[in-house]
Amino acid sequence: MQQGKRLASLEMELAAAKHEGFVGKYTPETNGTHSGKKPLVVIGIMTSFGRKNYRDAVRKSWLPTGSMLKKLEEEKGIVVRFVVGRSANRGDTFDREIDDENRSTKDFLILDDHIESDEELPKKTKSFFANAANTFDAAFYAKVNDDIYINVDTLSAMLETHWDKPRVYIGCMKSGEVFSDSTHKWYEPDWWKFGDGKSYFRHASSEMFVISRAIAQFISINKSVLRTYAHDDVSVGSWMIGLAVKHVNEAKLCCSSWPSGAMCSAL
Repeated sequence: MQQGKRLASLEMELAAAKHEGFVGKYTPETNGTHSGKKPLVVIGIMTSFGRKNYRDAVRKSWLPTGSMLKKLEEEKGIVVRFVVGRSANRGDTFDREIDDENRSTKDFLILDDHIESDEELPKKTKSFFANAANTFDAAFYAKVNDDIYINVDTLSAMLETHWDKPRVYIGCMKSGEVFSDSTHKWYEPDWWKFGDGKSYFRHASSEMFVISRAIAQFISINKSVLRTYAHDDVSVGSWMIGLAVKHVNEAKLCCSSWPSGAMCSAL
């Protein structure tokens, strides 16, 4: 009987935590400007083993290093980290190279709970949002590829206009084709789940998208049961469908192009 009561109590606590995690509480008033307070946004740059040249290109183009990286965090509330998992052969050359690079640059978020693999990018993106939400108490969390240039000032200004939307999903919204041919590069094993099997639902492009803290908390709490598909952008978009989330189609996050005032562009 006591165990039954304890189980019921735990279930109620979990339900309350899920509800609290999906209610946005971040406002400019509670957070102030930035210095010494909560970050505005955590930007996770998806990278992998053997892509140091890409990371160095990012560092030379838009991501400051050393003391300037710390200054970006303290003065503008923008936290940027390269996101990478661990090798299947834990502690091998791949892991050691990342650890050595991180000791020098201090700009990594290493996902110890994720095995690095090109086929597992959707799970990696899910792990990033969950880990970032648990590590940084920010207003927003952004996922970006390591071959993208970001105008952080323009991004910051845009995000500050969305403080009044506790559950917001921002990106270059699209609805691409679903490929059922197993030999195709973008093959979707679950193609039959998408209506007529010809097109995905509306979701943000994988190059760069942003979610608010409440959504990141929701992903963290429900990480073990959130379904992933063949692509990370489709996977994240699928989690948004049944939730009370505001979709924002932001053309300036269509990184393949460079329109006037854009926030990102392919390097």
